[in-house]
Amino acid sequence: MANRLAGETSPYLLQHAHNPVDWYPWGAEALDRARREDRPIFLSIGYAACHWCHVMERESFEDAATATALNESFVPIKVDREERPDLDQVYMNAVVAMTGQGGWPMSLFLTPDGRPFYGGTYFPPVPRHGMPAFRQVLGAVAEAWRERRAELDDAGTRIVEAIDQQLATTPATEGDVDAGLLRAAVAALDAAFDATNGGWGQAPKFPQAMAIEFLLRRALDGDADALALARRSLDAMAAGGIHDQLGGGFHRYSTDARWLVPHFEKMLYDNALLARACFHGWQLTGETRYVATAIDTLDWIERELTTADGGWAASEDADTDGVEGATFVWTADEVREVLGPGSPDIPLVEAAYGIAPGGNWEGRTILSRVATDEELARRFDLPEAAIAGRLEKARARLSAARARRPQPARDDKVLAGWNGLALAAFADAASGLSVAADSRLRARSDGYLAAAIRAAELLTTKMRASDGRLGRSWKDGRVSGRAVLEDHADLAEGL
Repeated sequence: MANRLAGETSPYLLQHAHNPVDWYPWGAEALDRARREDRPIFLSIGYAACHWCHVMERESFEDAATATALNESFVPIKVDREERPDLDQVYMNAVVAMTGQGGWPMSLFLTPDGRPFYGGTYFPPVPRHGMPAFRQVLGAVAEAWRERRAELDDAGTRIVEAIDQQLATTPATEGDVDAGLLRAAVAALDAAFDATNGGWGQAPKFPQAMAIEFLLRRALDGDADALALARRSLDAMAAGGIHDQLGGGFHRYSTDARWLVPHFEKMLYDNALLARACFHGWQLTGETRYVATAIDTLDWIERELTTADGGWAASEDADTDGVEGATFVWTADEVREVLGPGSPDIPLVEAAYGIAPGGNWEGRTILSRVATDEELARRFDLPEAAIAGRLEKARARLSAARARRPQPARDDKVLAGWNGLALAAFADAASGLSVAADSRLRARSDGYLAAAIRAAELLTTKMRASDGRLGRSWKDGRVSGRAVLEDHADLAEGL
């Protein structure tokens, strides 16, 4: 039987519409019941492409005994963080304040008036790696609510006060940005830079598109150090497994410091920002590899995320049929079979993309570019143009074979802010490519402009509620939620 989520448009909420958990969407009905019955709220926040959200659903929310424990003692509420970034931000601040870290799925326990008093992220079905089982957590919280209610109320009040204080002390400034501050920002990015692998931080490692954009803008003013940091980061990410070497686009983040092993979901906002950063890298340096990466990313957005009404879908899932990354990884035998037994391209492809019998991840290979065309030309004693041509044909054959595999699910909702970012990337590329010296690049301008115009028309017409205000999300002919600041700002930027 379907629960209350069956009437929603969010793919994430609909994924849970047949759980035995008596889920409510966030709204007056759930909050009124919690206050009326004086019950604590269990708030679960996630998103459709989230691997660990799927895991916790299979392990706990589809389990009848766990559902019974939730339904008997709590008012369970499920929230799509992408539809409600306002709620996600507030309660993520609470989880970080309580535990020192955050992530999704987010699992919180609230007083009936919404104050968080206990929480975390993923909880396993049995005790594991120092984490209690989810049903143990449910039992302990229910017992504490009955027997130590005052302590939980006090904890909720303290957490809210701490978040209020954090927000209230955020400094505000006015006036021009001092040039010394910009130089200091470059120095700080340099000090934190991973010179070995590019980018910032270790594992998990996220693409920092806005830091790269800042460095490129500093390079426009002649800062050679800033340019070196930006180029090293763009090159390392484009060569890594985080970049889909066959289909184009970038996965959300790398689970290691080397950009090799991604968390396989692909998000519209990441790809919009990274495509634009790569495009600006080409405009600044003239290096064709940057525009090639920008184009394969924009082409992936246009091919895989375009919705029937001309917007762009939010994301592509990390999992295929419940297995993370199944669509994207290869064995050496699979590659050889696609290229043809005895094909002279087999050693070239294996050398280019790091394909070996043992694989580089769980016995399979995540394709990454481990050798450049120049290096391969020396190794195989061939002209670079021949190397590039043979690899292009091999990629086409591998891509066709991959397309016949089961594919990850797509979250089809159109988010105003994320579409604004993509709109900016497509419009920027259309403008810049229209004056490119290479006629093949110029030929792409009109298509990108048409895509931008089509999306802009959707965003400025159908994405409005009956009162004329911009909505947050559009799916199945319905606007959901009111736009937040990022929606207005990003859409304005794209327009």
